Amino acid sequence: MGSGGRGRGRLHPLQRGRRGHGGPARRRRRRAGRPGRLTTGPGARFVHPTTTRGRTSEVGDTRLGVDVGGTFTDLVALVDGRLHTTKVPSTPDDESAGVMAAVRSVDVGEVRSFAHGMTVATNALLERRGARTALVTTEGFRDVIEIGRQDRAHLYDLTRGRPPALVPRELRFCVRERMGPDGVVEALDAGSVRRAVAALRAADVEAVAVCLLFSFLHPGHERRVGEAVRDALPGAHVSLSSEVLPEFREYERFSTTVADAYLGPRLGRYLRALGRRARAAGLPVPEIMQSSGGVIGLEAAASGPARCILSGPAGGVVGAAHVGAASGHADLLTFDMGGTSTDVAPIHGGEVETTTESEVAGVPIKLPMVD
Repeated sequence: MGSGGRGRGRLHPLQRGRRGHGGPARRRRRRAGRPGRLTTGPGARFVHPTTTRGRTSEVGDTRLGVDVGGTFTDLVALVDGRLHTTKVPSTPDDESAGVMAAVRSVDVGEVRSFAHGMTVATNALLERRGARTALVTTEGFRDVIEIGRQDRAHLYDLTRGRPPALVPRELRFCVRERMGPDGVVEALDAGSVRRAVAALRAADVEAVAVCLLFSFLHPGHERRVGEAVRDALPGAHVSLSSEVLPEFREYERFSTTVADAYLGPRLGRYLRALGRRARAAGLPVPEIMQSSGGVIGLEAAASGPARCILSGPAGGVVGAAHVGAASGHADLLTFDMGGTSTDVAPIHGGEVETTTESEVAGVPIKLPMVD
């Protein structure tokens, strides 16, 4: 998918608010950035409403934005107040090559800021092209990610199945331990940790999610298991639920952490390769668009890919809100069709709504995302 992909996109239920106990999905709103003022005519410049010592300053430095979709990679550069755009084919084997091809196609001069959105993680979930991932959890709870909750998208369709779990049952391993809300109920058994680590080695996995009960309150056991896994599998991406989503509700916490691990190797390789290519070309290391519509550093995104699952779609919605507000339209419906999927989002009163109760490709993700 991607804002540039104009192939024969199919409408996909990419994201829906989760509803629990019959009530409406809970949503957390984030106010969209205040719009700048647009002037028109020859030599038009974008004037941002920031001030320096009480005076409005014009943007003169080159700003670069690149969005990678499943079909095309799009570049927009603001150079001396003028917009430059280009579109090149995406390069799925190494998306960073397509990004740099787009950059080379325009004379951007000296770049002061570089923002990047992509659908690499989105499409990996949709097409199930993530890493071979294992789960380590408290004994007796390895099926939490498959049992899920008693809710169905199609309540009366008894033949409708659920997407398969990202981690098959044979790659879910248990350790003997138990934390409760007040602390240790059963001490972590070192022998069970050794057996789980040996099983992980034999399974030849690329990523591991570690999700223990009550680790959001008491992460000690989970951290010890994570250290053992990292020592034994130094090349694997290891995600701890106490770091990815330190909140209660086991199913959503487990699911989000598993998704983080599943996407980690692919997104990490891509973003770090992009960072190296950018530095070699004399460009700043790009800031990465999050699913919530903000940006984070490249290494933070590579280490925590679950935050960037809707990176590309979020950028489109935030941009639409900005342009809509600048043109006097506060209520909008955005429509972003790409080569893999299509995204639709409302904007009310100039605000981009976010939610922490979403599903992407059938996987609950309890992190802030555009709604």
